[in-house]
Amino acid sequence: MNARIEDYALISDLETAAMLGRDGSIDWLCLPRFDSPACFAALLGTADNGFWRISPVGAGPCAQRAYRQDTLVMDSHWECATGAVRVTDFMPPRAELPCIVRVVEGLSGAVAMRSELRPRFNQGRVMPWVRAQEHCTVAVAGPDSLWLSADGPMEIRAGADSTAHETATDPGIRDSTVLDFTVSAGQRLALQLVWAPSHLPEPPEPLRVPAETALKATGDFWRNWTAQCRYQGPWREAVTRSLITLKALTYAPTGGVVAAPTTSLPECVGGERNWDHRFCWLHDSTLTLSALLRSGYRDEATAWLDWLVRAVAGDPAGLQAVYGVEGQRLLPEAEAPWLAGYEGSRPVRFGNAAAHQLQLDVYGEVLDTLYLSLRAGIPMQPRLWSLVESLMSHLRDHWREPDQGLWEVRGAGQQFVHSKVMAWVAADRALRMGEMLGRNGSAGEWRAMRDAVHREVCREGWDDGRRSFVQSYGSSALDASALLIPKVGFLPADDARVRDTVRAMRALDHHGFVRRYAHDGRGTHSVDGVRGSEGTFVACSLWYADALAATGRLRQARETFERVLDVRNDVGLLAEQWDPDSRRQLGNAPQAFSHIALVETAFALQEAGA
Repeated sequence: MNARIEDYALISDLETAAMLGRDGSIDWLCLPRFDSPACFAALLGTADNGFWRISPVGAGPCAQRAYRQDTLVMDSHWECATGAVRVTDFMPPRAELPCIVRVVEGLSGAVAMRSELRPRFNQGRVMPWVRAQEHCTVAVAGPDSLWLSADGPMEIRAGADSTAHETATDPGIRDSTVLDFTVSAGQRLALQLVWAPSHLPEPPEPLRVPAETALKATGDFWRNWTAQCRYQGPWREAVTRSLITLKALTYAPTGGVVAAPTTSLPECVGGERNWDHRFCWLHDSTLTLSALLRSGYRDEATAWLDWLVRAVAGDPAGLQAVYGVEGQRLLPEAEAPWLAGYEGSRPVRFGNAAAHQLQLDVYGEVLDTLYLSLRAGIPMQPRLWSLVESLMSHLRDHWREPDQGLWEVRGAGQQFVHSKVMAWVAADRALRMGEMLGRNGSAGEWRAMRDAVHREVCREGWDDGRRSFVQSYGSSALDASALLIPKVGFLPADDARVRDTVRAMRALDHHGFVRRYAHDGRGTHSVDGVRGSEGTFVACSLWYADALAATGRLRQARETFERVLDVRNDVGLLAEQWDPDSRRQLGNAPQAFSHIALVETAFALQEAGA
C-alpha cells in the first residue's frame, strides 16, 4: 500500500531530489539528475522497485518530523517502548557527486535500528550486483553505482528475500542490503549513500567527508540562502518554505527549474492522468522570475532567465512549452509497464509528449519574462532583441491558429482564450521593450496585432449569457485561466467584464477550492480527451485569491489564500492538486507551480492590504 502523497517530504542537492516518507523510507530518487532514471521507485510500484529505509525495527511512521528552521534538513522522531531516536536526513549541495546523509541519534533508552537498502536501477527494474569492500558496500548495474558507508560498527547482511538470488546465479546479486545496529541515548551513527559512475574503481570522495561536517555545511548553506528573503509579511513561514522548495527544484548547473521531482503521481487515483513533470515549463517562466525577484533572489532569477534564453534559441517556429533541465528538446514519452503505478494508477510515464504540442501562450510567456527582467534592471544582451523580433514575426503570422493551450490538452486544438490573451501579452511586451530600448522599427505592425487580438478576444472570448470570459471561442465553458486577465494587464481589475468573470468563477468552486475547468460528469473532460476526473488545481485557487484582492474583495481573498495554506502537508509542501472530497493531495509533488503561485499571492495580498 502506497503512502499518501502528503506523507512525503523533499530533500535535494540542487541537481536531484529524494522523496522521504514518514516511515523513514526514501521511495523515489533519480540519479544523478532530476530527469535521470530512478534507482528508488517504490513510490510508483512496490518495495521491489527500490527504496532505502532507516527506522526502528518493527516501527511504523515517525511520531513527528520537521525541517530544521530555514533549511532543507529533515528531522524525524520515533518514540519506542525501549527509547526514543531521531533520524536526520539531508543532501549536501552538490560539489561533485550526489550524496544522501542519514544521521541516527539516540535520544533516550536504547533503540534497535535497521537500514534496508534495495536499489533498482533503470526506473526501478534492474537488480544490481553488490559487493562488500573495506568500510563500505557498493551496488553496480550498467552505468550506475551506489556506495553505502557508515561511521560506526553494525551488522551487515543480505536481505531476507535474497537467498534465492544468491544461490541461483551469482553470490554478488542481492535483493537488499540490511544493516542492524542499536543506538543508546547520546550515541550517533551516520550512513552515507553516494552515486558514482560505475566505471570508477575507487570509493567516491563524499564518503571521506565526516557527516557532522556535511550537516553543518548544509544547514549553513540553507540558512544563509533563506536570510536573503525580502518578504516580511504575515505568511513568512509559508513563503520561506515555498522559496526553499523552489530552490530545491532548481538544477543548479543551468538554472532550470523543474515543475516537480516526480513523475506519474496521479491527478485521479487509479486513473490515467499521470504525467512526467521532471522538466522545465515555459508556462511558469514569468511567475518564476517575478517570485524570485520580489523575494530578493536576483542571482537565481538571472540564472533562470539565462536558462530560458538558451533553451528557446533557434527557429521561433520550434518554440516548445517544455524543455529538459539543460534545455534539451527531445523528451520522448514512454510507458513503464513493469511499474504498478501509485495506488494502481497507470500508465506510469517517463518523458512528456507536451514537448511536441503547439502552445501559443508560451510566446507571451517568453516575451513577458524578458520584459520583466528588463524592468528589474537585468541588462538585455543585444542579441536578445533579434530573438524578440523573430518571435514576434512568427507569432504575427500564426496567432489565429488553434493550439493545445495552457492545459496541454490531448484532444483537438482549439481557439483557447488564454492563448489569445498571451498573444496580446507578447505584442504588448515587445512594444514596451522597444520603447525602453529605443527600438521601434516594427512598432506599427506589433501595435496593429495587439489591437486586433484585443478586439477579437473581447468579441469571441466573451459569453454574454455567463457574463464571463470563457475557455475557447464559441464555448460557454469556464476556465480558471481567465483569472489571469487582470494580472497580465489585458483588462484592468475595475473593468466590469473582469469583475463579472471573477464572480462567474464561483461555478468552478469545489468546497472552497477552484478547478481548472468544469467536469462533464461522465468521467472525461470534453476539452482534454483524457479519461477520469481530477482534483482542484492549487495554482487556480491562488489565482482566484489574487483576482479577489485585485477587485477589492480582500476578506474573501485572504480566506481563499489561507484555505490553501491549510492543505499544505505537515512540512509545508503542496502538490499540483487537492481533492476536497478525500482530503488528500493529488498530482506530482512538490509542485513548483503551486509554490510559485503561493509566493506571488502572498505578495499580492500584502500589497492590497488584505
